Amino acid sequence: MIFVGFGFLMTFLKKYGFSSVGFNMLIAAFGLQWGILMQGFWHMKSGKISVNIESMINADFSTATALISFGALLGKTSPIQMLILTLLEITMFACNEHLVTKVFKATDVGASMTIHAFGAYFGLAAAFVLYRPGLTNKHDNDESTYHSDMFAMIGTLFLWLFWPSFNSAIAEAQVTAIINTYYSLAACTIVTFALSSLVDKRGKFSMVLIQNATLAGGVAVGTCADLEIHPFSAMFIGVIAGIVSVLGFQFLTPVMASKLRIQDTCGVHNLHGLPGILGGIAGIVVTAIKTETRNGHVLTPAMQAAALGSTLAIAIVGGALTGAILKIPFLGQVSDQNCFDDSAYWEVPEDETVPEIHSSHRDEHSRFEAAM
Repeated sequence: MIFVGFGFLMTFLKKYGFSSVGFNMLIAAFGLQWGILMQGFWHMKSGKISVNIESMINADFSTATALISFGALLGKTSPIQMLILTLLEITMFACNEHLVTKVFKATDVGASMTIHAFGAYFGLAAAFVLYRPGLTNKHDNDESTYHSDMFAMIGTLFLWLFWPSFNSAIAEAQVTAIINTYYSLAACTIVTFALSSLVDKRGKFSMVLIQNATLAGGVAVGTCADLEIHPFSAMFIGVIAGIVSVLGFQFLTPVMASKLRIQDTCGVHNLHGLPGILGGIAGIVVTAIKTETRNGHVLTPAMQAAALGSTLAIAIVGGALTGAILKIPFLGQVSDQNCFDDSAYWEVPEDETVPEIHSSHRDEHSRFEAAM
């Protein structure tokens, strides 16, 4: 999910494929190591950080927050800026996760709040501070092509397939978490296809919505994935998540860019932010209706609400402060003209043309004759 799913999901930009996959790999490799240290500081035993499968999984989760924020800033930041963001965000994420799980003793097994909502609003707050007036009018490269959308769909399929394992990785009731996530994703996908056609004037499907909103069900069901909810309840959460995500992409994203000065490249607010809040609300409702226990204590709606509130507050404040740090000039922020363009940081091969291909074949044929 981290290296292939998130990486390819962001390849929809026609001239930013190298950066989407390459920077994603860089951030993930750095974040995995830093995440083990930051989370290990809160769980030290005899003054030592334990390194095991569980700590590696949790570090993998922490990396996801930085990659979600990367989606909001995609095409507008340098590699150095993203590494600094990863360093600061994972540090704050570890503090917030400790607060949610150890102080409030709330449940968030699929991390709807601590990863998805946190990463989304951290990135959006940073994007607000890093607002670029020069990109108010749509940039020429801020669009997709047929082939770039196909690559992005590969990321969607990887994320969709492995989301049940993501939500169940550290769950006590793993089978329950897998079932609930699967049904939520399936219901969300059906609703997304239906709404995608309904909101289009010509009644056609939108690849942007299919790539993103079909995953919202996995985000929204995360908080209560391993709780004893009926499959119908999981499907209902997926349906609501699909509706919220599609309507967000269609109507809210343009308003955020024009009125709120938040340029959200990948639409993380609609895939991770709003469904993450929905997941937190679902956790509040479930713990209010049913008595659920985890690690010997009863889950309460008040603590679930406190966890959601603290997550949003820390994410927004932390993202804004990080955005202010990233505005420092010597960090190599790319110019407006070079945004969404691989050539600013990568050696990009020139596009081949038909005459060049024919010329190459003739040269090879000539060399073959000379050798004979």
